[in-house]
Amino acid sequence: MSAHSKPESPGGLVETDQRSREIFRQIVDGYLATGEPVGSRNIARLLPMTLSPATVRNVMTDLELAGLIYAPHTSAGRLPTERGLRFFVDAMMEVGNLSSDERSKIEAQMRAAATGRTMDGTLTEASALLSGLSRGAGVVVTTKANARLKHIEFVRLDPARALVVLVAEDGTVENRLLALPPGLPASALTEAGNFLNSRILGKTLADLRREIAEHRAVMESELDVLTAKLVESGIATSSGPTSDRHLIVRGQANLLDDLRAQEDLERIRLLFGDLETQTDVIDLLTRAEDGDGVRIFIGSENKLFSMSGSSMIAAPFRDGEQRIVGVVGIIGPTRLNYARIVPMVDYTAKVVGRLLEGGR
Repeated sequence: MSAHSKPESPGGLVETDQRSREIFRQIVDGYLATGEPVGSRNIARLLPMTLSPATVRNVMTDLELAGLIYAPHTSAGRLPTERGLRFFVDAMMEVGNLSSDERSKIEAQMRAAATGRTMDGTLTEASALLSGLSRGAGVVVTTKANARLKHIEFVRLDPARALVVLVAEDGTVENRLLALPPGLPASALTEAGNFLNSRILGKTLADLRREIAEHRAVMESELDVLTAKLVESGIATSSGPTSDRHLIVRGQANLLDDLRAQEDLERIRLLFGDLETQTDVIDLLTRAEDGDGVRIFIGSENKLFSMSGSSMIAAPFRDGEQRIVGVVGIIGPTRLNYARIVPMVDYTAKVVGRLLEGGR
């Protein structure tokens, strides 16, 4: 597992003192289980060693000075800070393994979803599955450009604009708006479509762009200058890094099931606002494509969740040629069950990758 950043060592305190680690672990475990602050008396009862509540309070003061815990309002109990959660996730968390039953369930649901469905349908099922297995919202982002194409058509809307209709082998259709050069004859649209359709079958847009760049002389001998420009525009990358990305979110309602206070409701309202800002969510998910394994983003470590105090656990998936083509993950409150969800997201990403390879 790779997390968002390297483990910190806050003042060296937690790394050297077993008592501090145990007390800190109890505070985090209590928070992840209930969302409630944990007090010194409860901690003293739960510890594997015998310590008085007064000693526990002294250690809690040290942990607070190290920036790992804080006291909400006037409560005698303590909660982990975001920095504390990051330290716990990076340096102390033991990631469990999925049981064979859990693995079988994920595999069976994903295979059933993939039967007779488009890739989008399969990925929607992946996000719904993750949402159901956690108490968060399931999210998937994938690159439209990786679809294998079957047909392309140029449809003139008016003298200055045309629609490029891309039909993929899995039945999905993407429409793009294209500016036309002045004076382009209607026949150029047909010619450009015929030229591309004779080469398109089973290729991605990236494949097509590469092939046409390598055989530019062939294109220029077959087509006039304006039509050749049209071909290149029709298969150009969409404008901007995230415009060829597709976001699927399922299970936002789960986030309403576990509200404990008015501020929880406000946090969820802000998170729903974040999820509406698709570009930002896609940008964040795309950061999980850097390298292998699961990435964990906690609270205000990223600007997207700085207001809602949410977390995301995400892992990339690959196609049959081992290229990263998307990311699957879970977004939820910072008290997600990280140890349980990390292997779940990791395994789901691997199953999606196998289905993309052709069911192996």
